[in-house]
Parts: sequence; C-alpha cells; structure tokens
Amino acid sequence: MGVLIMVAQVILGLSILIVLHELGHFLAARAFGIKVEKFYLFFDAWGVKLFKFKYKDCEYGIGWLPLGGYVKIAGMIDESMDTEQLKGEPEEWEFRSKPAWQRLIVMLGGIIVNVVVGVVVFWMLTFKMGTTDIKNDQLVNGIVPGEIGKSIGLQAGDRIMAIDGVKIVNYSDLISSKLLMGGVDLTVERAGVYTKIHVPADILNTIADKKDEKFIEPRTKMTAVAGIQPGSEAVKMGLIKGDSIIAVDQTPILFFDQFKDKLNSKIGKPIELKIVRNGQEQALKGVVPKDAILGFNVNRDQTIKTFTIHYSLMESLPMGAKKAFTVITDNAKGFGKIFKGEIRADKALSGPVGIAQLFGTEVDWVRFWSLVGMLSMALAFMNLLPIPALDGGHVVFLLIEMIQGKPLSEKFLEKAQMVGFFILLALMVFIFGNDIFKLFK
Repeated sequence: MGVLIMVAQVILGLSILIVLHELGHFLAARAFGIKVEKFYLFFDAWGVKLFKFKYKDCEYGIGWLPLGGYVKIAGMIDESMDTEQLKGEPEEWEFRSKPAWQRLIVMLGGIIVNVVVGVVVFWMLTFKMGTTDIKNDQLVNGIVPGEIGKSIGLQAGDRIMAIDGVKIVNYSDLISSKLLMGGVDLTVERAGVYTKIHVPADILNTIADKKDEKFIEPRTKMTAVAGIQPGSEAVKMGLIKGDSIIAVDQTPILFFDQFKDKLNSKIGKPIELKIVRNGQEQALKGVVPKDAILGFNVNRDQTIKTFTIHYSLMESLPMGAKKAFTVITDNAKGFGKIFKGEIRADKALSGPVGIAQLFGTEVDWVRFWSLVGMLSMALAFMNLLPIPALDGGHVVFLLIEMIQGKPLSEKFLEKAQMVGFFILLALMVFIFGNDIFKLFK
C-alpha cells in the first residue's frame, strides 16, 4: 500500500506541473492568435491514447507514455517532427508567421508558469507554516556529526561559528546548500579553541551515497524516558516512562550521542543501564539488539529552544520567492559542479524513482506541496537549458534570429531538433538506468 501511495503522489505532483507548464505555452499561443492542435498530458507515442476529446479545433488527451507532455502548435518544428504543414505558404494563424518576439514569449510561457507556480507554492507554505529554527548560540553543547560530518573532521561537541568567515545566526544555515554544496571553510570552536575545517568541493558524492545519514544534528542531553515501544528490549529490561538513564556499564552518560555510541559498540552483548527512578538509583540489565535500538524515546532537551516566526500574507511573498529561486541557483551550482568534475552525474541526477522516494509512503501535504514547489522551479531551470527540443533551445534560436534579423533555415531547425531529441533520449536512458541501479544497490 505504501508503494501505491508513493507512486500516486509522484504521478499527481508531476501531472499538475506538466499540465500547468503546457498551459503556459497554450495560453501564450492563443493570446497571439496561434492555432494549437493538441494539448496532451503524457505522450501519445505511435498514436496510442488513453483518453481524448476535441474542443474548438484542439484535441485534448492523455497519452500512455508518462515522460512529460506537450502542446502541438501549428507551424512550428517540434518534437512531433511533423514537417508536412511547413511545405505550404505560412498562414496567419501559424507559429512561423508571427514576429520573433511573440514566438519568444510562447516558448517562455511554460517556464514562466513554472516559476510563478513555484513562487506561489513557497509563498503559501511560508504564510501557513512560518519559519521554525534554532538560534546557533542556543547550541551550547554543540553538534553531533554523522558519518559524513566525521569524515571531514567534525567531532561531537563542536560549535560551528562561521562559514567562510560569515557568522552563523541560525541552525538552518548549518544544513543549508551553502554548506552542503562544499568548497567552504568552517570556523569551529572546540573546547574553547578555534580551528578551521574545510568542506570538500566533492562532498555531494558522499552525501548521495549516504542519503539517509544526517550531516550534523544538535547535541542533546539525555533526558527522562517519554515512552516505551511495546515488545521492545526496553520493556524486557524493565525501563518505564519517567526513568532517567545516567550511566551505561558504569560509564556516566550525559548526552544522547554518547548513549548511542555505547549501544553501537555492544550489539548482541549484555548491557547494564544505571537509572534514576523516583529519586532512587537502580540497575537494569538486558542485551543490545542487532539494530542497536532498545525501543524507547526521550523528552525534548529543554536547553535547546526553538522559535517560530509567522508572517503576514504580503511578508510571506519575498520569503517564499527567495526559497523558490534558491532551488534554481542550487540546480545551476550543481550542474556547474558536474561540468567541473567535482560531483559525478550518477550521484547528482535522479529521475522518477528517486523523486517518488522523496514523496514517501505516507501522505504529508506540507511535504507534498514543498516537493511540488521545488520540482516546479527545477522544471523551469531544466527547460531553460539551451538544448534543442527543450524550450531553452527554441529560445536560443529565436534570439539568434532577432540578432541577425532573419530566421534560421528550416533544414537547420529540423536537424537541431533531431540532435536535441537524441540528447534527451540518452539523458532519459541514463537517468532511468541510474535510478534502477540505485534502487537495487
């Protein structure tokens, strides 16, 4: 059932974005009196359609191949490679008969809509949820690094004070793309001494390999037990709600990461917990399971204070827009790192399978719309790439036409479209194959 929910979410999310993207082209074309012959969600390859109807000389439908969607604009060389209509004289309602600036707007229509959708989604999420964070100076006990953090030299208890000399104000800055993109220096306070730790430019390769591993977390104190999982080892040991664990095998425990380290070193072995219950110390004995989880959770560490800022509708707009455009700048930086060789393409790129995993096996509407907003901006960026067959390729050709004062030849455009088609086909094969390889790996 979880897999079906995951698939349903990714289909719904991508369908919304594809329809809105193509609607941008459709409305721009209609605004300039250009005839649109087809409007399809998914591709009706080899003429196979799941659903169709006709309204005002335009065929609307759903194709069987879920790799995108398209609008077929009369008098335009597109992915359909239908050149028969171009043999006659241009009609006034054809794409090719319109001024270059109008055709440019038609080609940018889908990208513009995706940007607007992304901004609106993040705007509404910011208005509804506000911003929740932790002041960096509240992390008096520092951070706990995961495997990735440890690999660059971070230690439990470190306090990260600055990135490339810029003071850290909020905890969210420590898990932002500015840091995780790599190639920066951290100023770290360790036991009262300041030191520099370099984050490698290729750290995204490691993050991609360990996507379930957190880079860092706030360091929290061991607090009272808040709940016990039925049938767990904690139940067998006699642990109850309200107990406070103060030592493991006679070793005093102050922080939760120290407790987890002890468990990981004792998998399959006996363990003794010293606890305080109703003011009295007791010893509980048991065996650490293979997953190193005893089966209890603790109360939140009250020394770490979170704060939430709520914004008015208009205050939320610039905040949401900033979040939306950060997606585009991060994508641009990511592609730059691929071309520089700082990150491998198979680590950085994900297709439908990778996207589906982000949605998860349960419906969480905040997460759903956050991903839709992110994907909308990513789709805008991808379509703006200057690859023939993508909107960005058409935009480049139109800009060349506007500069030189005459259109490129139809033969050139046909060949460019074919080259672009094969580039996209190769990219799709690579991404799908990469997704499947990661899934089985």
